[in-house]
Amino acid sequence: MAEAFDGWLHLPEDPGFEEAALARVFNGRRPSRRPVAVLEAASERDVVAGVRLARQRGWQVSVRSGGHSWAAWSVREGALLIDLGRLQQLEWDPEAQLLRASPSTTGAQMAPYLAERRRLFPGGHCPTVGIGGFLLQGGQGWNARGWGWGAEFVEAIDVVTADGELVRADATQNADLHWAARGAGPGFFGVVTRFHLRTLPAPRAMAQSTYAYPMARFDEVAPWFAEAQRELPGIVESVMVAATVPGLGDEHVLLVRGVAMADTPEQAREALEPLERCPAIDGALLRVVAEPTSIEQEFVEQYRANPEGWRYTADNVWLSGPPSRWLAPLRPTFMELPNPQSFTVWISMDPVRELPDMAFALQAPVYVASYCLWQDPAEDDRMRTWQKERFAELAPVADGTYTGDSDFLTREAPHTTPEALRRLEEIRADRDPDGLFVGYLGQTTTEVPR
Repeated sequence: MAEAFDGWLHLPEDPGFEEAALARVFNGRRPSRRPVAVLEAASERDVVAGVRLARQRGWQVSVRSGGHSWAAWSVREGALLIDLGRLQQLEWDPEAQLLRASPSTTGAQMAPYLAERRRLFPGGHCPTVGIGGFLLQGGQGWNARGWGWGAEFVEAIDVVTADGELVRADATQNADLHWAARGAGPGFFGVVTRFHLRTLPAPRAMAQSTYAYPMARFDEVAPWFAEAQRELPGIVESVMVAATVPGLGDEHVLLVRGVAMADTPEQAREALEPLERCPAIDGALLRVVAEPTSIEQEFVEQYRANPEGWRYTADNVWLSGPPSRWLAPLRPTFMELPNPQSFTVWISMDPVRELPDMAFALQAPVYVASYCLWQDPAEDDRMRTWQKERFAELAPVADGTYTGDSDFLTREAPHTTPEALRRLEEIRADRDPDGLFVGYLGQTTTEVPR
C-alpha cells in the first residue's frame, strides 16, 4: 500500500507509527486512542488515494491540519488519520485578490507573507494554529468582533469528498459543501486540501492599551467591561483576562486589554479611549495607554500564554443578556483558577454582527473560555474536574459553545443553531451516507441538542 503514495503510510507495526499519530498533537495530554493507520499526505493525489483506500478497507477517516485542537479531534480509534502537515502552499493571486493556502498553514507563516503585500488575514491568535481546523470551526481570529469570523473570508475550498473525488466548492458549485465547511468543524465530511481566502488591507497603525486590576475588584470591573463595548469602535478587539503577569507576582490579576487596528496613531488612541473610563482605574496595578504594537508583537504574548508540550484542557460558553443574569456563576472561572499558569479570557463580540448563511450560526455578545495548563500527569483529574464543575455551573445561563475550545468528551453543548444543525445533518446524509468521515468526538447522537 505504501508504494501508492507520494507521502508515507504508517501502520501500527511500523517503527514510526506512534510519532506519526501523536507528534503533531499540540496538547501534551495525549489521548489513548489510536488510528488504524496514519497517512502523511504529500500531495492532493495522496488525499484522494487515502480516502479511496479507507473506503475499500472499511475504515473511517479523520483529518489533521495543524494538530492544535485541545481534544485531539483528529486521533480517532480505528480510523485512517490523514495528516496534512506536509501539504505546503501559500500563494497570493494578485488577479483574483485571493490567498491560496493549505490547511496546515499557520498564522506565524501567513502574517509575514501577507505583510510583504500590505495585507492581513484574521487568523488564529495563537501563531501555531493551522487554518484548517480554525476555519472549519468558524475561525475566531483577530478582531472577529469588527472584521468578522475567519470562515466569512472563505471564498472557495478544494475538497476531497467521501466518494474520493477532488472538487471545488464555492457559492455557485458544490455550494452545500461550501456552506458546511464554514462551521461544521471536526464533523465536516470531507478533506479540505486548499482554501481560497479573501484578505484585508493591513492596518497602517496598531496600538494597545492594557490595564491590570486586583482580582478583588472583579465585581466592579466586569459589569463595566460588558457595558463599555458599546463605546468601542469596530477597529478595536477587546478582551478581559484572568492571568498572572510577569512582574506582578504569582496571583491572578484582571487584565483589560484593547488592540486597535487603525489608519493613524491618533485614530488608534481615540478608539481605545473608552478603556480609560473604568471605575476601578484608580486601583490599576498596570496602566499602558495606546502603546504602538503589531501582529508580530502580539504573537510574542500568545507564545508565552500557550507553551508547547504542556497539558491542556479547555471549555467555553456564549453568554447574552444583562450581566446580572450570568455574573455570579461566571465569577469562579476568573477568581478561582486552579494554578498560576491557567487563565480565563472574555472576548467581547458586542455588538453582535449578523452572520452570513453558513454552518457556523451561533454567537452571542460575550464569549468566555478557560484554559487549564499543567505539566504533571498526576494533576489531570484535578484540572479536568475543576473545569467540568465551573462550566456545569455556567451551563444553565449559557447560549451554547464554540467547537474551537471544546472537548465533547468532557461536556457536550449546542455549537450551532438547531436550524443550521438540521441542515448540516441533511447534507451529511447526502454527501456521506455511509459515515466514512468521523463525527464529533464523544457525540453519541446526531439529534439536535435541546
